[in-house]
Amino acid sequence: MADRLDFQQLSFGLKRMGWIRFWIQVVLGVVVVGVLIFNNIGGSLARNAERAVGLGPGLSLTTLSFLVLLYSLWQGWLIVRIGRAIDSAARPTRGETARVIKRGLLADLVGLTFAAIGYQALAGSLFVQASMQTPGIAIGGGGSADNLAITSLEMLSVLSNTQVLFGHLIGLILSLWLLQRVYRTQ
Repeated sequence: MADRLDFQQLSFGLKRMGWIRFWIQVVLGVVVVGVLIFNNIGGSLARNAERAVGLGPGLSLTTLSFLVLLYSLWQGWLIVRIGRAIDSAARPTRGETARVIKRGLLADLVGLTFAAIGYQALAGSLFVQASMQTPGIAIGGGGSADNLAITSLEMLSVLSNTQVLFGHLIGLILSLWLLQRVYRTQ
């Protein structure tokens, strides 16, 4: 049977890692939503926005991964609440604590999968676009309208995907550490 000090240490660890996970994912989520909004607004205002049609599947998967990140944020908040409850009289069981952490872990795995597939779609689309460019037209004018260089808006699409991927990776690493901490025997 674990003593009071073990429960206090577990409570402190769950609260600390839960908050770290929560705030890192919040910051990365804000960056992702900002970039996606900027990309959608800027993409609709930009000339020749129809040439970036290949980015659609990658952006859709990035958006889907962002929605999974929101669920993962909620799971991070639940981890903080469980950490608080462990140090109180109404202590949750090890199984209840592990279930909350495992749900967050599963959400981060699903989000990583969507983000990785979205990254492949974005990188593939930009590679095809770059391979169709005529060398030497990036600087100066004189190029034809169908031979445009990759724009900063298209690179922002990759940035948003990278941010959501990193958010899920941080959540996955911290969830695995928390799960190990919950099941560690003294």
